[in-house]
Amino acid sequence: MVEDIVQKYATPLSIIAAGAFIALAVQYGSPDRSAGAAAQVDTQAQLQESVLPSSGVELPITWGDLGAKLVEVGAIDPAKMAALYKDRGGFPPEYQKMLEKNADRKIVITNWNAGYLLNLFWALGLANSNPILEDENEMMNPAYKGAGNFASTGGWTLAKGPSTGSGQATAMSHYNMHQLITLTSGQQALVDRISRNIYRPCCGNSTHFPDCNHGMAMLGLLELMAAQGAGEHDMYRTALAVNSYWFPETYLTIATYMRQKGIAWENVSPKEVLGREYSSASGYTRVSSKVVQPPQGGNGGGCSA
Repeated sequence: MVEDIVQKYATPLSIIAAGAFIALAVQYGSPDRSAGAAAQVDTQAQLQESVLPSSGVELPITWGDLGAKLVEVGAIDPAKMAALYKDRGGFPPEYQKMLEKNADRKIVITNWNAGYLLNLFWALGLANSNPILEDENEMMNPAYKGAGNFASTGGWTLAKGPSTGSGQATAMSHYNMHQLITLTSGQQALVDRISRNIYRPCCGNSTHFPDCNHGMAMLGLLELMAAQGAGEHDMYRTALAVNSYWFPETYLTIATYMRQKGIAWENVSPKEVLGREYSSASGYTRVSSKVVQPPQGGNGGGCSA
């Protein structure tokens, strides 16, 4: 299941597809439009560099020994993780170290490691004990018959523990079970408040209701940022950068919409863009319907396993 999810949201493929579409449009356009088409390609390339910097974005966090702790408690099975990447050129040594040693450098997210970081943050958000995961109106709502029926739990099959074959039992044996990150009351309040305003285009729920892998991963990232002293502005700015790498076509489209309104991507309000009006499934649908020639390619929007 996890392999399907990662493959489906493979950021580089969607970006390559968008680039190929643009290249074909230029190649087969009429001669008298070639100059305008070339200018449009340049503009789109500049926009893409603004939203998805090719050099990546440094996050205001260090990973420390969290990988080793996740392995120790069984929330990540390193053998399963390695097997997942076996058919993708192998498990990069620098990522293997994040499961074994103290990684004290700031994390940099790029087009190429976004999927891997998604998995790490997903494991952290799922396994770390936090009151948000106990909310009886959301993840623990009796109407859903337990938290184990969501994509963020049943879809996590890279853990150790008893399994029913679907992965649900394995994930739930770690769900909200391990004190990996300790937050002060102020830090918890910050995570709670910000998580309620960060949406994802695969559904209509906020990070406070992390029913899919992206939501659970974002929760883990918010917890880690808060614990390491990040403030609200930096948390929103970082969350927008990360969401952009996880949903590249979505945020390229939103950036195009903003450009049509005369607002450069560097000047948007991360808090506003991450809110319901832009980043939820309904909000993105509204925005994309108003975009002239939106970027093409997969938007990485589904949250099913």
